[in-house]
Amino acid sequence: MDVKAEVISSLRKHDVGDEFSHLSSFPKASVLIPLFLREGRVHVLLTVRSAELKHNPGEVCFPGGKTDPHDQNEVGTALREALEEVGLPTDEVEVVCRFCPLINKRGLLVTPVVAFISDSFHPSANPGEVSEVFSVPVEFFLKGTNHSAFPVPGTKNFLHSFSYTDPVTGKSHHIWGLTAFLLILLAVLAFEQKPEFEFAFDLKNPTASFQQLVQSWLSKL
Repeated sequence: MDVKAEVISSLRKHDVGDEFSHLSSFPKASVLIPLFLREGRVHVLLTVRSAELKHNPGEVCFPGGKTDPHDQNEVGTALREALEEVGLPTDEVEVVCRFCPLINKRGLLVTPVVAFISDSFHPSANPGEVSEVFSVPVEFFLKGTNHSAFPVPGTKNFLHSFSYTDPVTGKSHHIWGLTAFLLILLAVLAFEQKPEFEFAFDLKNPTASFQQLVQSWLSKL
C-alpha cells in the first residue's frame, strides 16, 4: 500500500459522520484540510488570511468559513469556501473524512473536512480573503523542535504553536490556536503516532477522545 492509500485508510477510521449532530444548535462553519503528495511525503495546504479581514487578519488557517443556507452539508460548505478562497475546483477534491466539530473563539461550530487534492493544483488566492498560500509536510506537526505550548487560563487545555519557515520562499509563519490543534490531530491520526510533545488524544479510544475534545472546547464558552 502506498503512502496516500495508507493515510486515507488511517484517516477514514476516524470519520465521525453525523455522530455530533446534536450540537447543531450552534452557528456552523467548515474548513477544508487539503492534503497532497509531494516527493512521497504528505503535505497540507494552508492559507494566510488577508490583513483587511475583520476577524483574525494575517493568521494562518485552512480554507473555510460560515455555512451558507444553500450548502447541502458541512462538506459542501468546505468545498465552496475552498473554491472561493483559493480557486480549488470541487470536482478535483477527494473527500476522505470529517473530524469531530469544535467550537472556535467566535462561538462557531467548526467541522474539519479532510481531503486529498492533486499535487499539480496551483492556487489562485482571492485577495479579499487570502494574502498567501503555502504548504507544510504533515509530519512536521509531530515534531517538538519548532513547537511550543502554553496553558489556557482557567482550563486544563494548552494553546499549541508552531514556527515554520518555507524552504522555497524563506518566509516564516506562526501557526497557532485551533489551526495548530487540528494539524497536530491530523498528523496523529494520519500516521497513527504520538507527537514528541504532550497531546491528550487516545489512539486506542478515539471516540472517547473526540467526546472529551468537544467538552473541553465547550468549556471555553
